[in-house]
Amino acid sequence: MEGIPEAIMKAGAFIGAGLAMGFGAIGPGVGEGFAAGKACEGISRRPDQAGLLTRTMLIGQAVSESTGIYSLVIALILIYQ
Repeated sequence: MEGIPEAIMKAGAFIGAGLAMGFGAIGPGVGEGFAAGKACEGISRRPDQAGLLTRTMLIGQAVSESTGIYSLVIALILIYQ
């Protein structure tokens, strides 16, 4: 009977890791898509500022992606604890 609680704990860790990655990927996906869309709008209005807008968009996307990376770290901690 010693293996059952350990197996339940491991299954819970896997479910938690999956949920962490699932919900943790929604925010960055929406945020990066929104940033790219607004950058395209800005470039269409001011083509001469395309370099500045692209650079700013990439910085914003990198900041947005950091939350996805945090959820990946949490998921890895849950799996390999």
